[in-house]
Order: sequence, then structure tokens, then C-alpha cells
Amino acid sequence: MLGSMSDQPSSPAAAPGDPTDPAATADGSAPDAPHGFDERLWPGPLGWALTALFGLVLGVILVPVSVPLATAVAVVGLAGALTAMASATPRVALVDGHLLAGRARIPVGLLGEVAPLDRAGVRTAMGPGLDARAYVCLRAWIPSGVRIEVIDPQDPTPYWIVSTRHPERLRSALRAAQTTTSLP
Repeated sequence: MLGSMSDQPSSPAAAPGDPTDPAATADGSAPDAPHGFDERLWPGPLGWALTALFGLVLGVILVPVSVPLATAVAVVGLAGALTAMASATPRVALVDGHLLAGRARIPVGLLGEVAPLDRAGVRTAMGPGLDARAYVCLRAWIPSGVRIEVIDPQDPTPYWIVSTRHPERLRSALRAAQTTTSLP
């Protein structure tokens, strides 16, 4: 399902794709913008629940020693685990003529064909035919993604495989950005 359009501007304090942003869609992606795409690869409810449980278990272990200490460790563990999960969640975005996927970035002018992948396509792309030089930004809880060809002759990376909940929207945004962006 595509993100919803919004007539209201995002809050200036909220980062693009921030789920607390009132203009963000239900899945944490930013609303459609001209040539724009911005998505955080947030885990699902089970991922957040397991992360919270891990943080709380750190405190439960200390109950036999001291209940106040166990409570303090549980609160700190919970906050730390949730913060770690949130900070480790990669972003997939088009920013200033570049595609960002996790920590990697590449000018859109150096990208070729974009192929949307469903669950089976991701599984096939990550199988025995995967080129070891490919850049991969996948999250197991997101079943779909894209395979993006890299056409830079100086870059040994043949393609990127990137998780996204909106493969068609990312492909459209990349095509639009490629037509309006020239290489330096």
C-alpha cells in the first residue's frame, strides 16, 4: 500500500520518516513528495516486544539480589534496548540527488535498472547467484525490496539489494530523480 498524501507540512522538529511526525504514514515512511522517498526500516510489533523483553529481563535477573536495583536495571535496560533498536534501524531515502540505504549513499545518476522484488524475489536474489560484491541492506521483517543496478564503471559493486515496504514507489522516485539530476 502506498503512503498517503498530506496537505499539511511535516513538523519542522520531526525528521523525515519519523513515525511521530503527524504527516508520516502508518508504517513510518514519509508521505509522497515530488521525486522523494524516505522510509525507516522499523521492525514490526514482535521485534519491538522482544527488544523490550530483553531489556526487562536484565532487571529480572537481579531480583534475588535487590528489588530496587532490579527495578533500576530493568528501566535502564528497557530504555537502552529500545534506543539501540531505534538507532540501528536503517533509513532508505532519496536526498539531494543521492540514494541512501543504511550507511551507504550513491548519486542517482550512477544507478541503472531498478527491479522490484517480492518475498520470493528477495529470496532468489539472496541465494546462490548473489554476487559477493553486491551491497545489501536487508531486514528480515520486511519481505519486499528492490535490486538496483550500479552503472558506475569505477565502482566494483554491481548492484544493491535494499529492503523496502514500497518497492514500486522507490522505483518511481528513483526514475523521477534520475531524469532531473545530472552528475557533477
